[in-house]
Order: sequence, then structure tokens, then C-alpha cells
Amino acid sequence: MKKTDKQNEKNAGKVKAKSSAADELRELFIDELKDIIYAERALVKALPKMAKNATEPKLIAAIEEHVKVTEGQVARLDQIFEILGESNRGKKCDAMEGLIKEGESIVEETEAGPVRDAGIISASQKIEHYEIASYGTLAAFAKTLGEDEVASLLEATLAEEKEADALLTDSAYNSINFEAAEQDQK
Repeated sequence: MKKTDKQNEKNAGKVKAKSSAADELRELFIDELKDIIYAERALVKALPKMAKNATEPKLIAAIEEHVKVTEGQVARLDQIFEILGESNRGKKCDAMEGLIKEGESIVEETEAGPVRDAGIISASQKIEHYEIASYGTLAAFAKTLGEDEVASLLEATLAEEKEADALLTDSAYNSINFEAAEQDQK
């Protein structure tokens, strides 16, 4: 095997970074913050649509409450950008766009009632898990960078996301999934 063949084989699958790519943890941290603020702003718009298409009163109330919590999270992110002396201009979050689109598809592909409600919970939990992963990572980055005040704010949001996930799990397991399953037996 020629030397260039070995080099090509070794480099296969490696991605060449863009010229604007982050080369320091702080740059990556700011980039990820811009990603999550975009995601949260998109959720503020998407969640009311989910609430309008849900039928179970507790689920509707939980989603409506989470809109308010999400608005508070956006304000907290604005505060973080201010502390860091950075612009709060978001960067398109492809992951959140996809998760929201998946939620919209679930609504379109299910009849109103317990099955749709179960689908809304499923889509919402996928979003919550994405947010939990994002805020956990961001809090770790902030701690590593010595941004303790920012880390504390991110951990507050992380706790809210975990609480929302637990509420959704409780809603699903305590009634909605069982009602949806009963429809299968009819």
C-alpha cells in the first residue's frame, strides 16, 4: 500500500472544520448558547399550538404553564448573554426545528383525543430530553470556564426542564396512555 493510500484511509470520515469554526471552549460555549436561545424562542411559538391540539385538561394546563416557564428561560438566557458581554442573537437550531416538526406531524397524523395527547406527550418529552442534555452540557462548560454565576442560572433552567419532563411522564402514565390504550380495545 502506498503512503498516500494509508493517509487517505486514516483521514477517511474526518470532517474539515469551517473557517469560522470554534477553536476554544468559550467560543463553543457561546455558539451553543446561541443555539439554545433560538430553540427556546421557537418553543415559545410552538407550545401554544400543542396546547390547542391537546384534549386532556391537565395536559393543556401543563403545556400552557411551560410556555410561561420557557419565556422565563429566554429571559434568563438574555441575562446570561448580558453577563458574558455577548449578543443574544440566536443561531438556527436544526435539532429543535426537527423536534418541533415531528410534533406537528404527530398532531396532523392522529385524531383529537387520548392518542393525540399521548403523541403530544411523546413529542414534548423528546424536546425536554434535548433541552436537558443541552443545559447539562452548557452548565458544565460554564463551570469549566469559571463562569459560576452563569452556571448557576443554567442549572436553574436544567432543574425546570427536568421538572417538566417528570410532569409529562406523570401525565402519560397516570391517565393519558391508559386512555389511549383503551381506544385500541374498542
